[in-house]
Amino acid sequence: MIEHQPKKSKIAVIIPAYNEEKSIGPLIDEIKKEVPFLDIIVINDGSRDETASVACSKNVVVLDLPCNLGVGGAVQAGFRYTYERGYDLVVRVDGDGQHPPQEIPKLIKTISKQGSDLVIGSRYVGKRSYENTTLRSIGIKLLSFFLSLICRNWVTDPTSGFWIINRKLLYYFANEYPAEYPEPEAIALLHRHGYNCHEVPVRFRLRTSGKSTIHGFGAIYYMIKVSLALA
Repeated sequence: MIEHQPKKSKIAVIIPAYNEEKSIGPLIDEIKKEVPFLDIIVINDGSRDETASVACSKNVVVLDLPCNLGVGGAVQAGFRYTYERGYDLVVRVDGDGQHPPQEIPKLIKTISKQGSDLVIGSRYVGKRSYENTTLRSIGIKLLSFFLSLICRNWVTDPTSGFWIINRKLLYYFANEYPAEYPEPEAIALLHRHGYNCHEVPVRFRLRTSGKSTIHGFGAIYYMIKVSLALA
């Protein structure tokens, strides 16, 4: 746990959440414990459960979207909100509990040290502690290879949503952020516009709620669709 953060940068964490009533409360509590200097913004993406009320009970900012925009729209809403309020760095954490708040200081330290526009928390850099199904693993490797060709730099975890971005990239993403395949398309976009990214090894956890929509043969199909969209 980090007890304090020098007031050099204004930092927020955004949490896109859709029907995450079981996980959002414990996640907020964990973030407050591990990185208490961060401002927490939950983007409730048209949830049909008690996600919004649970988040509000934790005394954090809750952006209540009028309908389900999907993860891309929810994340862009968070980026726009934080840009307009002058944040220097913004961490993105999923609402399902997969991204351990204990890893956030590593992202902050890396972006400050490397001077990157984006730092991605990768499951596949260094010693691996996260295992996918065989088909999903194949799909991610295919997408990783194709995206790495586009970026001319190896990207090991193109679907990771565990990010931190600086204010320069925050301005860009507040105005232009992909909706259909947010993470890989965003990485390709930032490369095409001259931004840079860096990966650091992080641990992921099992989801505490919900399930991935990318599994089985659908994982390979999804990765092929994304690769074609990036072409």
